[in-house]
Amino acid sequence: MTVNLGKVQQAAVSLFATRGFAATGIRELGAAAGINSATLYHYVGSKEDLLVSIMRDCLDEMIRSGSEALCGSAEPAIQLAGLISSHVGLTATNQLTARVAEYEMRALSEANRPAMQALRDEYESLFAQVLERGARVGAFSTEDLTMTRLALMEMGTGVAHWFRADGRLRLEEVQQYFVSMACRILAVDGALLDGVDFVVAPRRLASEPDPPRPRANVS
Repeated sequence: MTVNLGKVQQAAVSLFATRGFAATGIRELGAAAGINSATLYHYVGSKEDLLVSIMRDCLDEMIRSGSEALCGSAEPAIQLAGLISSHVGLTATNQLTARVAEYEMRALSEANRPAMQALRDEYESLFAQVLERGARVGAFSTEDLTMTRLALMEMGTGVAHWFRADGRLRLEEVQQYFVSMACRILAVDGALLDGVDFVVAPRRLASEPDPPRPRANVS
């Protein structure tokens, strides 16, 4: 029997995001993935092993995309624009996976939490580094770098709760809007980004369930 890991991860993400990791049983996971619990355990290990694989794939992609965005320029304002664009884009495209990776860190055992926390710290350090360098060279103005980092990241993470692909704004417009807000927070002249293609096209993760289909208009 061949097990599609992506489909198993999608089933797990759907359940973890709606019910929570602790409230989801291994039998429920198997039923949602279309396999029995014994087969599930054989191919993917424990429920926590499955959560770790989902979180690692998500955090690895965030680090990869964010690091790539920083390599596009040496200018702090352009680097930050790319990093925020990447953060917002990935979160909006992988809403349920991002929510699981964000909120279920607390569910991990001591055997797994340090490794996942290290990946999260590595990702957050991308923001910390560009903000620190921007403030040091006079490109950014802020009274508290840590509070600014937290605010920018939390704003971007929040799109997982409300963005819709069929909504009023296209994803690219949302990414640009968040960059504009960051510029205002840091007193950056938005004209510095004129003509700069900083919008990062996100990748959809294998763990992200298919989005619901738009409801047809009823006349």
